[in-house]
Amino acid sequence: MSTSHRPSISFEFFPTKTDAGHEKLLATARQLAAQQPDFFSCTYGAGGSTRDRTLNTVLQLDSEVKVPTAPHLSCVGDSKTELRGLLNLYRDAGIRRIVALRGDLPSGMGLASGELRFANELVEFIRSETGDHFHIEVAAYPEMHPQARNFEDDLSNFARKAQAGADSAITQYFFNADCYFYFVERVRKLGVEIPILPGIMPITNYSKLARFSDACGAEIPRWVRKQLEAYGDDIESIQAFGEQVIAQMCEKLLAGGAPGLHFYTLNQAEPSLAICSALGLSR
Repeated sequence: MSTSHRPSISFEFFPTKTDAGHEKLLATARQLAAQQPDFFSCTYGAGGSTRDRTLNTVLQLDSEVKVPTAPHLSCVGDSKTELRGLLNLYRDAGIRRIVALRGDLPSGMGLASGELRFANELVEFIRSETGDHFHIEVAAYPEMHPQARNFEDDLSNFARKAQAGADSAITQYFFNADCYFYFVERVRKLGVEIPILPGIMPITNYSKLARFSDACGAEIPRWVRKQLEAYGDDIESIQAFGEQVIAQMCEKLLAGGAPGLHFYTLNQAEPSLAICSALGLSR
């Protein structure tokens, strides 16, 4: 577990669609468990589309792999009764941490679906239902949520989530440490004191990364994009360059006071392990 001199380390997974994928996920989680992470997290599909798979994956990671695991919980498309049921299930299973999100709208679903519309309302609901049982994480967007009207609005939205009772936050991934530091500086001025963990995306596949990043508003610096494009299909060079770029950014983040690192693993162990090793954080 984390100590005063070791930054917190955590890893995120997504629930798989097949039994074979699930077995691979558990094997990956066991590899990453050797790093003694502070927690794992597990995502939740648009409109709760992976609810059962998320639930099963979370319970298995927590009880079998023996790393505290935080389910993502989104309010879009779920009634208070459904959310209450899930919270009770997690509480009864001994889960102590939740990542509370508005969630993505499945295509064709109107904004009005679900009784809670925003993440701050979900945080308030979890607190009113379960008191202090759960450590609640919320999302932060150093480069602005793609659907926010403007940056100032987005900062205010984040402050509302913190004031609603969040314990800490995890950011969307980014490739520029300065945007993280600027975001933290701005929300501190709004009176938000909760720890904000930078989300880290290892670079392993350029075309997938470009697609993801365009969709979620994470900017890939032009020089990184151009170098990755130049490598074409040379996977080895892409991964070596990606590891160097991300490790240097993580070094800067930790030196600048970031409380730890949260890795978006895409259900792979090696890219995150390579960065931890480069940073001297491996156990």
